[in-house]
Amino acid sequence: MSIRDVYIVDAVRTPIGKFGGALSSVRPDDLAAHVVKSLVARTPDLDPARIDDVYFGDANGAGEDNRDVARMAVLLAGLPVSVPGVTVNRLCGSGLEAVIQAARAVAVGDASVAIAGGVESMSRAPWVLQKPERAFPAGHQQLHSTTLGWRMTNPRMPDEWTVPLGEGAELIADKHGITREQQDAFALASHQKAAKAWSDGLYADEVVPYDGVDLTRDECIREGSTMAALAKLKPVFRESGSVTAGNASPLNDGAAALLIVDEEGLRATGREPLARIRTSAVTGIEPQLFGLGPVEAVQRALAKSGKSFADLTTFELNEAFAAQSLGCLAEWPDLDPAVVNPRGGAIAIGHPLGASGARLAGSVAHQLAAAGSGTGLAALCIGVGQGLALVLER
Repeated sequence: MSIRDVYIVDAVRTPIGKFGGALSSVRPDDLAAHVVKSLVARTPDLDPARIDDVYFGDANGAGEDNRDVARMAVLLAGLPVSVPGVTVNRLCGSGLEAVIQAARAVAVGDASVAIAGGVESMSRAPWVLQKPERAFPAGHQQLHSTTLGWRMTNPRMPDEWTVPLGEGAELIADKHGITREQQDAFALASHQKAAKAWSDGLYADEVVPYDGVDLTRDECIREGSTMAALAKLKPVFRESGSVTAGNASPLNDGAAALLIVDEEGLRATGREPLARIRTSAVTGIEPQLFGLGPVEAVQRALAKSGKSFADLTTFELNEAFAAQSLGCLAEWPDLDPAVVNPRGGAIAIGHPLGASGARLAGSVAHQLAAAGSGTGLAALCIGVGQGLALVLER
């Protein structure tokens, strides 16, 4: 069996909404349907019936995104009912996992045309109530928020594994001696780069606003932020800690989707691809150090592609926390920081969990197309201790 070349033809995403913000009134299955419909509409030569499968990442799945949100997106987008859909969950890496699974299916000939993406509405994530062990308990029952982090934790899990995500970032700051000032400076740069990218029109080719919602750009960008303003924010996870709301990614809503094809599928689109998918890698790490998960995944993905940090044109590294990102950069001494998140990162843009990986992959593809050639990398840390990376080229 020969392995086929796999191409990204197009990539779109919604503007990223803030928690309780402009997109909070939109169901996640409608967000997913919007990017699928928008993606297909941008390639009018492609018969939608030729789409072999739709892969969508979704980290929650406990609310309106239940019952296979990928399939719901297909139906709500008006695609032929013959088009199937599958939802995948690798927490923060779910959207990138969807891209990797779609690419794998195309590479081995199981599909010729696929859509991959991700969605999350953290605003609409429900509270859940566990079933009692027996009917009609007399006492009070606890509701669990499904917005973010550990809940209903198995008591067999060691305590050091189940610390809050922000405490995990504090542990990385301790490990690498990362100061509060360094984290705030990293966060400020994220906002400045994102604001400039929007001002320069660099997101015009990929962002598709949601109809009926007054949101045309990412909602959490604070172009007027300063080091002085960030310094006033109190630590969230430790009384004398360094991780604040200002140097961490916010809670968000959004969706992204990519069109992924082989050579035959490419001809059917009548378009030039943005980029080609080369290799991917996934690795595990101690859960409390989840933020360093990308370190080994990136190195493995690059090694498999025969590339090095010196070959990178751009690198989209998800900014779950400034401390986490800086910790990864500290372990990649050969990487030029200038190629990392040139259009801003998740601290400014936002981190709708299931969508972020697809957003990163799409952004890398668009950046490579704009450059005309080069090698790009997308990577994320993942809660419970994993890292995921994807190498693209043009």
